[in-house]
Amino acid sequence: MPHHNVSGSRSRWNAAQSLVAHGAVAALLFAPRIDLAAQTAPVTDPVLARMWTLGMDSSHTWDLSQTLFDSIGPRLTGTPQGKSASDWVMKMYRAWGIEAKTEQYGTWRGWRRGHSHIDLVKPRMRTLEATVVGHSPGTASRDLTGPTVILPRVKDSAEFARWLPNAKGKFVLISAAYPSCRPEEEWQAMATPASKARMDTTIVRTVNDWAARVRATGYATGTSTGTLGEALDKAGAAGVIQSNFANNLAGAWGTYTVYETRNKTAVAVAMSCEDYGLLYRLTERKQGPQVRVNVDAQSLGTVPVFNTFGIIKGTEKPNEYVMLSAHFDSWDGSQGATDNGTGTITMMEAMRLLKAAYPNPKRTIIVGHWPGEEQGLIGSRAWAHDHPEVLKGLQALFNQDNGTGRIQSTSGVGLPDAGAHMQQWLSKLPQEFQSQIRYSGVGGPATGGTDNASFDCYGVPGFGLSSLGWDYGTYTHHTNRDSFDKIVFDDLKGNATIAAMLAYLASEDPTFINRERADVSAGRGGRGGGGGGRGAPSGRATLSSELSAGGRGGGGGGGRGGNNEDEKGWATSCPKAPRFFNDTSRVTVPSKRP
Repeated sequence: MPHHNVSGSRSRWNAAQSLVAHGAVAALLFAPRIDLAAQTAPVTDPVLARMWTLGMDSSHTWDLSQTLFDSIGPRLTGTPQGKSASDWVMKMYRAWGIEAKTEQYGTWRGWRRGHSHIDLVKPRMRTLEATVVGHSPGTASRDLTGPTVILPRVKDSAEFARWLPNAKGKFVLISAAYPSCRPEEEWQAMATPASKARMDTTIVRTVNDWAARVRATGYATGTSTGTLGEALDKAGAAGVIQSNFANNLAGAWGTYTVYETRNKTAVAVAMSCEDYGLLYRLTERKQGPQVRVNVDAQSLGTVPVFNTFGIIKGTEKPNEYVMLSAHFDSWDGSQGATDNGTGTITMMEAMRLLKAAYPNPKRTIIVGHWPGEEQGLIGSRAWAHDHPEVLKGLQALFNQDNGTGRIQSTSGVGLPDAGAHMQQWLSKLPQEFQSQIRYSGVGGPATGGTDNASFDCYGVPGFGLSSLGWDYGTYTHHTNRDSFDKIVFDDLKGNATIAAMLAYLASEDPTFINRERADVSAGRGGRGGGGGGRGAPSGRATLSSELSAGGRGGGGGGGRGGNNEDEKGWATSCPKAPRFFNDTSRVTVPSKRP
């Protein structure tokens, strides 16, 4: 290292710092002042005014988020982090003077994530961008090395059964390899029309052809390694490797989804598009790739699972309820920040505001933090089933679960009177919030996808608070990039303030929402509100639909079948939650739960 004049360097450094500091001060002095509190139109209601001051000027959302996402981390159902997060939430509620408790709804499979080291060792050395998926077996922190093989193209399941012994001791590549990992939006912006069209066709055919290849085996993958992973596991594969975008046609820089596996022995790896493509090409061209995997992961057997609650008892109508709702669990490829950590923080902060500005509500206010949402709304469905007394007295439930963006719309969830009440409440919010939130009509009940569907099914007013997407569906939804830095705190603190205000207005409302149902037979429900944002350009999606004669469709949470609907198009029964892993009987009697 060459010698430097330390004192001269320090002087120049100090001078540079001074210039920067003076420039920053000048910029602050002459920049227009942005005062969020001053932006609002006058609010005559003193409770709403107090909530605005506490929520917009003295928000705790940054501190709460930093602790939950950085210190505790992701909250995969059945993991120690899920339990730690629940303990922390209750600790915070009690510190704010709010009653807090948990309620067990069943058991689930427990699992602990440790390190994941995945390397290419032949034909050259490279550390690969990858991690094991949730519930993957480990390697007892020992190196496991083996060659790679591509899932074969077979005619039918019989041919695949004959091939299966070839998987023994190998890492099987079970996803399509993209010809380009650049997102579609960049091809749209940069490529010539002819080049864009060729790439679109290539990617759509690659994705569709691979789906057909998997179906021909007689097994499935879906978002996890699925039954295909289990078959390869039983055949003695060393591991399975997959690579998927949150949006498999649009793509997104540096992202890949991380879900789960049911494998017992074969490690299950999720890998970046770039490194997966590298492995695939080396394997396809018979250049002898070998992978070394060293994973610390541990099954914890069967563990209890709980919903977590904060409660502010009502003073005049304690047996009528206003609920705040957000799912508590996440996938664990990153921090679970926008799915659904921001929903969790929104509702925690809303409870803090309520306790400070409205400590003696007319109706009982409950916040529900639900695990098991990613496995099928399990926590909320179990609780809704177990508490008919709350459903009977439920004035309103407000649920948020689609990213960090500001709330932009809601509906009447198929109940005309609920829609009328919602419009009244929205009209009393500060003007900034009124101009931001669109009432989209009576609408229909949410039928899946997020937790208000667990309540809408019973014909009670469970409102979905739809948020602006901030590329939620492409960059952060279930990916390795769902991290603290993706939070938009100006939007988040506004959401928490809105949730608190709506809960207050619903609690104070002199009339109880009736349960008359709209005729939704001509329409259908959904998540209860999806996010906005850029999303995927339509070219590949349209092309995929055309090439597959209408496409297979997609989406989560389930819809409604005509055989299980009444004359108005409402479900005649509600889905029952599994009370333990692999529960196919859907036990619902609390005394008979495992």
